[in-house]
Amino acid sequence: MLKSIKILFVALTALCAVSCLDKVPQSAIPQQQAMQTFDDAEQTVTGIYSLLKSSALYSGYLTILPDLQTDLVYAVDGYSNTYGNFWLWTVRSTTSEIESVYASLYQIIASCNFYLDYVPRVVAATTDENKLTDLNTYTGEVYAIRALAYSELLKCYCKAYKPETAQTELGVVLRTTTLDKQPLPRASLYDSYQQVIKDLERAEELLDEDNDAHSSAFVTRAMALALHARVALYMEDWQSAIEYSTELIESRNFALSSAVSYYTSNMTYFDYMWNYDVGTEIIWRIGFTTTSYGGALGQSFLGFNVDYTYYYPDYVPAQWVLGLYSDRDMRYSSYFYTLPTGYNHGLQWPLLVKYFGNQDFINNALIYHTVMPKPFRLAEQYLIRAEALCRQQTPNFSAASKDINTLRASRIVSGGGINLTADNYIEQIAAERVRELYMEGFRLHDFKRWGEIYRDGEGFTRTPQSNSLVEGSSLSVKADDPLFVWPIPIHEIEAPGSLVQPNESN
Repeated sequence: MLKSIKILFVALTALCAVSCLDKVPQSAIPQQQAMQTFDDAEQTVTGIYSLLKSSALYSGYLTILPDLQTDLVYAVDGYSNTYGNFWLWTVRSTTSEIESVYASLYQIIASCNFYLDYVPRVVAATTDENKLTDLNTYTGEVYAIRALAYSELLKCYCKAYKPETAQTELGVVLRTTTLDKQPLPRASLYDSYQQVIKDLERAEELLDEDNDAHSSAFVTRAMALALHARVALYMEDWQSAIEYSTELIESRNFALSSAVSYYTSNMTYFDYMWNYDVGTEIIWRIGFTTTSYGGALGQSFLGFNVDYTYYYPDYVPAQWVLGLYSDRDMRYSSYFYTLPTGYNHGLQWPLLVKYFGNQDFINNALIYHTVMPKPFRLAEQYLIRAEALCRQQTPNFSAASKDINTLRASRIVSGGGINLTADNYIEQIAAERVRELYMEGFRLHDFKRWGEIYRDGEGFTRTPQSNSLVEGSSLSVKADDPLFVWPIPIHEIEAPGSLVQPNESN
């Protein structure tokens, strides 16, 4: 088992991300002749992992844009107009980033489907017990990755899940095999989420918890559980969200990376996690090397590599976000730092340094602003459980407060406890999610799923700040705005024979 994992890791690190325009790997030869041996299956899984590196996904658009579109950052006067459509809320069905995210997620799904279509014959032809064990593990990984891809499509391109209306709302196109090429309409939101749950349950059966470990670049059972907890929260299945998050919180394999205790004389464990992409609370990360990596998450917030002298951020943190952190909150210094900019107006502002870059990448290859994305961290599981405890039929505000304060105790030097109540829980949890998960891609969907219970559905209003771009700095968006749901790419709707229905935002 370990030998096969090592082989897969070597193969993975040697590959670059596959273009979103490339066909799935098996398209070069007839499908019936593809993936016949164990090595073929292993190579297919390696290709799926490579697809996850795409800058359209966790190392780029999928992480940045949902937060940039909302109230968390401001465009700087003189910015490069990168992601301008999202800042200005002029996203269209032809917007390239919208198309890229959609295409990249379905490319992953197609590759997963190909593997799942043909792995039975590989299993039937394999007699080595160790290889059969590995194939079971790979299959579990593929089910989890397909569930992840579908969950991201649901988060971005569908309305928030409401149990009472899910069967009548549009979900996504559910294609679970490469063997049927017939056009399909979008399934219901209910059926779409059920597909995610079905894949996760299969993954959890196949993946061995003995392989769970922090900072894993491979999909583990713990990653499947983390996604299950998140999806359950989005489905308003409070009990399941509590159950799955609890299993991770109580696991011996993970612990919060402390921002108040030191790994070195001047670096906390929390700092180390962001500087080197290793930490006890990382449930799953996308594995990068200096020769095989994806996008640069920090580019739009720093732009140091424009001239390696000054910083040219396109976007800077909103003042109200900076004000959320107390003087004792160590996350502030890990996430933000005032640096000189090269703009003529001489902007001096705390810039987002959370994605400054993996220090080994910088030191060894001068690769700036590139970090390994961390789609699942233990911190989120505390936030998931706290919210579910507050929103279940019989709320447990005491237990929820304990979860929030456990998280805060690992981030704040002293004091800073919060008492959640029926009157304040959603505002307090929303604020803590911003403090902890800033620019990790959650804000847009949080607005969408909370709706009227957060800020009375008023959404957000930007207030101009120092040297912010005039256009967009006073934008006001209600929580029911159609663009909280991204439009389906127009080519998907207008393709010959297409049965794909548009969104209200199309």
